[in-house]
Amino acid sequence: MRSANLLNDFAFKYVFGEDCKEANDALKSLLTVFLKRKVNHVVVKNSEMVKDYTKMKSPRLDLLVEFDDQTTVDLEMQLRQTKDNLLNRFNYYLARLHGSQDMEGKSYSQLKETIVMVFFNLIIADDDDICSLYTMRKYSGIPLVKDEKEDRMKLMTIEMPKVDLNKPLEDMNEQEKMIYYFLNCHKGLDDSKIKVMIESDEVIQMLEKRVETISDDRWKKIIEDFQKLHENEERIELQLELEEAQRQMKEARKDKEEARKDKEEAHKEKEEARKAILEADKKVKQMVCKMYEDGFTLEQISAYCSLNVDEIELLIKCSIVKPNPIEK
Repeated sequence: MRSANLLNDFAFKYVFGEDCKEANDALKSLLTVFLKRKVNHVVVKNSEMVKDYTKMKSPRLDLLVEFDDQTTVDLEMQLRQTKDNLLNRFNYYLARLHGSQDMEGKSYSQLKETIVMVFFNLIIADDDDICSLYTMRKYSGIPLVKDEKEDRMKLMTIEMPKVDLNKPLEDMNEQEKMIYYFLNCHKGLDDSKIKVMIESDEVIQMLEKRVETISDDRWKKIIEDFQKLHENEERIELQLELEEAQRQMKEARKDKEEARKDKEEAHKEKEEARKAILEADKKVKQMVCKMYEDGFTLEQISAYCSLNVDEIELLIKCSIVKPNPIEK
């Protein structure tokens, strides 16, 4: 086993993003394989490597790549799932990248294509597609623009765990081979498939040369220190997730208390309405009985009270107090 691991952001950026011909050739091969378009010339716009890695504040290292036609690709390696919605996060990166173009004095037809390409070491979609391309479409699936070339914003996800690692090498396509190499390059020649690919595949040979440059002991501490940054970031993320969970719990308790108060208030209003109805019924009954005692006919009372004769008779009958047998 060797220390090099392309799932490590630092190693990934070094292998593909260093300012040298070998890294540039490896990057062009990677982009050609996954974008399925010939890439002749690319420039890494943030190719500078950190000289003093001990001063690094964040382990998030993306590769910002520009093609000769000014297409821009943000290339990232995402290792773990977080409570933060990953696709929303990378949609935000895409929107920010697309909106960073200088359009002053230009037509919007001159907007250049921007792509965020993310290698996930986790599954994010419930399908069998390893590589997925997301664009702007209607709910019915119709694309926003008629010509695909005019669709300038794209999000590409590569879900590496969906690769069948037990599939025979001869049955793997170029994307699956490269992903297999990413996942297992730390095994080197100890892995039989890696060994065959190194011997027979020019692209993998190119990647192997780059990986070999970070496989000696001088890189071990750098990668270990960078991994500590990852672990520290994960602790911070977990703390933020805990704080968010506590905030949501507090909000839920507040909502529950407000719901309880609303229920009590509704019950109180209902009780008051019931009492008001009883009081109104009592007054009507008293008024009907008084009018009857004063000699009004049932028809006259009915016209005055908007009650029918049967209802008036029932009220009068219920108002008659039966004598107590003890008092006889």
